[in-house]
Amino acid sequence: LPADELREKITDKTKLLVLPYPKNPTGAIMRREDLEEIAQVLKDTNIIIASDEIYSELTYSGKHCSIAEIEGMRERTIVINGFSKSFAMTGWRLGFLGGPKEIVSQMLKLHQYAIMSSPTVSQYAAIVAMHSCQKDIDTMRNEYNIRRRFVVDAFNKLGLKCFAPQGAFYVFPCIKDTGMKSADFCEKLVYTKKVAVVPGDAFGECGEGYVRVSYAYSLNHLREAIKRIGEFLEDIRNGNVQ
Repeated sequence: LPADELREKITDKTKLLVLPYPKNPTGAIMRREDLEEIAQVLKDTNIIIASDEIYSELTYSGKHCSIAEIEGMRERTIVINGFSKSFAMTGWRLGFLGGPKEIVSQMLKLHQYAIMSSPTVSQYAAIVAMHSCQKDIDTMRNEYNIRRRFVVDAFNKLGLKCFAPQGAFYVFPCIKDTGMKSADFCEKLVYTKKVAVVPGDAFGECGEGYVRVSYAYSLNHLREAIKRIGEFLEDIRNGNVQ
């Protein structure tokens, strides 16, 4: 998020800035110097920050930096995180947040009447995760990094331009050269080759011409998927995809 672009969008009605980094679907991250520039834009405003850092442990280039670490930002930042990604507990429905007491205390009033509590079994699992599984995060990140490099290289070799994400576990290759819309590409790919990817326009109009691919699978599955996508692209080039 460029600071200049943010500055242009702020009005007298602006109350909240959502920062979801590392980011789904692109795997983009915000480095400390980027966040420092954002902080300069916000320092003379009353804007609150909701910093979604669910993929924070899956950062491949250096260490994740939270905007709450930047001077003057801690007092206005709500950090949102959870166990789904860092501890592979997707579906256990357990998250946490931290923020200024006066804000969090008001959030609690709403939360306690909307959700009774998180599942007991998830809470016990989280205790074990926090106390005993930190090394497993490093192992998982290293495995994802191998798959990340493989998938990025494979898509570029197939002719689908793909930049290397620095966080999360997605790549966002460009399919514009196929001449197909994102939704059509995904639908025909899943029906003809049994490979499921997500159309980029599911994330907004600017995602048209791209698809989101998760590499949270085994290398064997990823190799087979890339092989089938390559066959699909060949079918497109030969006019065999209607």
